[in-house]
Amino acid sequence: PFAVILCVPTGIFGAFLFQYMRHLENNVYMQIGLIMLIGLMAKNAILIVEFAKVRVDNGMKPVQAAIEAAVLRLRPILMTSLAFIIGCIPLAIATGAGAGARKAMGTTVVGGMIMGTVLGMFFIPVLFVAVEKVAAKLKWLRQRKKISIGS
Repeated sequence: PFAVILCVPTGIFGAFLFQYMRHLENNVYMQIGLIMLIGLMAKNAILIVEFAKVRVDNGMKPVQAAIEAAVLRLRPILMTSLAFIIGCIPLAIATGAGAGARKAMGTTVVGGMIMGTVLGMFFIPVLFVAVEKVAAKLKWLRQRKKISIGS
């Protein structure tokens, strides 16, 4: 779960960056867009982390498992992300009555998904490997502590 949670800030960074570039403010509609964005960023991370974790549990090294999972899940992640981005572009370029709310939400999700997808394809495998190494180190320390207490 830590690798999944740690990748979400890339999407949030993109959302705030695009809002700033378009001179929009942080309002309720942007915050609703952030909630949608967090869900989609977590889904993308779960796709990679789940595949990598299964491979690590079967004996593969974390780095090799993360690379293989990222390669295998690249197309589904890009397809869902691009479909979502393209579907939200009309919100981001809205005009007319109520356009402010649509622009805020659309810019948030489009910008966040663009940055989150681009950066996430690199950060998610790296974060997975880092979390796996920390978990292995903690497991080793716990086993060492049990041995010294039991002796």
